[in-house]
Amino acid sequence: MFDRLKTGVNSVLQKISRSELGGKDLDQYLDEFKLDLIQNDVALPVAERICDSMKSKIHGTLIPRFGDRQSVVDSALKDSLKEIMSTVQEVDLIRLVERKRAQNSPAIIVFLGINGTGKTTTIAKVAKLLLRKGLTVIIACADTYRAGSIEQMEEHAQRIGVRVIKHTYGADAAAVAFDAINYARSHGTNVVLVDTAGRMQTNRNLLDEMKKIVRVSNPDLKILVVDALTANDAAEQSKVFNDAVGVDAIILAKLDADARGGSAISVTVTTGKPVIYAGVGQGYDDLVQFNSDFVIKNILG
Repeated sequence: MFDRLKTGVNSVLQKISRSELGGKDLDQYLDEFKLDLIQNDVALPVAERICDSMKSKIHGTLIPRFGDRQSVVDSALKDSLKEIMSTVQEVDLIRLVERKRAQNSPAIIVFLGINGTGKTTTIAKVAKLLLRKGLTVIIACADTYRAGSIEQMEEHAQRIGVRVIKHTYGADAAAVAFDAINYARSHGTNVVLVDTAGRMQTNRNLLDEMKKIVRVSNPDLKILVVDALTANDAAEQSKVFNDAVGVDAIILAKLDADARGGSAISVTVTTGKPVIYAGVGQGYDDLVQFNSDFVIKNILG
């Protein structure tokens, strides 16, 4: 992941570090850097903000004769990325669950997203993450619309050792969530993960069903799952779901398959929602905490 972005970024950063850190050379290299960011799927407004921030930090910096210019440039990029990616309030899933457990109440998390984003697998990964933290989990198979969705979720759940609550296809999806929550309360289960049917903004019936699920379950967290390969569409997807039921956080699925990776940098800015985790492989343990440090490490090392 980030391979193409890493190559382009480091090439331009080396050029900047060999310049006088001011004047036309710096402007030229930063324009080149902005173009490279855009070509690797960083949204234009975000690329411009990164370059403007870097210029303000680098321009006119006095470096001793044998000083390390590269470290100055790298530091400017790191600080700029942290500023850009830290524009929204953080969401700590584990802390939320622990707080609910202290109240002897299950944490209810509803997962949203269109078909094909990797939502079902992501739910299994989150379940495995919670299990590793010593928490108990059940999954509500509230996607009663897509053929095979219940069996797919059951297979994941069986592999990681988690119970599922299900009804038949065509059943009231909100009733599935309701039953799962009641089960969790009566059995002292810490977390309820609610799967929902993938829907597009044009499918009014599924949007109405999603609203009912949220109204009935009253979730503590609503997570939108976005495919990293199409994350520049995340702003539109986030708007649809946010307008319908509200979105609290985003998980980027399939980030390991995204050679460019630039969209991962700008998704928080374009959606206004924090990205809390990223899927980086096929295994259930391949879910990593996502933040500016993760991006910086993978771009600059």
